[in-house]
Amino acid sequence: MIVRPATLADLNACLCMDHASETDHVWQMKVQEGESQVDVAFQTVRLPRRMPVAYPRNLEQLVEDWQRGEGFLAAEVDGEVAGYLDMLANPWQQVGWVANLAVDRAYRRKGVGTALMRHGRQWAREQGLRLLQAEATTKNYPAMAFYRKLGFQFCGFNDHYYQNQDIALFFVQNLR
Repeated sequence: MIVRPATLADLNACLCMDHASETDHVWQMKVQEGESQVDVAFQTVRLPRRMPVAYPRNLEQLVEDWQRGEGFLAAEVDGEVAGYLDMLANPWQQVGWVANLAVDRAYRRKGVGTALMRHGRQWAREQGLRLLQAEATTKNYPAMAFYRKLGFQFCGFNDHYYQNQDIALFFVQNLR
């Protein structure tokens, strides 16, 4: 496997890639509001059957991200694009934002995502960033488990983040 900066041809392959996933778990949010306190809890819930998870982002944004020339990496296996990582740097906060991470269905659970994130961490360090931040919907349990396996920690949520009204969960990893 080769991880390298993405080319225009890679970008076209990324746009055609199957971004959807499936899950048999979700994080369910419970909110209790009182006069002087708000309690929010997330609980892992097993679903009765596997559920498809739509990709929550507009893929047209990928073109603009690639044109920036920042942290857009492709993983190539046997001459084919197996996955990509689209990272954006926020120098003011010294944070690298994982805007998009996708692995083609045929290459999932084979180390492609881990290799992309390893190279992404290196890129972020070279940019002088101190943190990586990633997000996933409460329905994308595979992404949450992946980030947590890599050492990311849950750091917050936004229940008005995605256009489709899914809740965004945020995860962060210290680079220092």
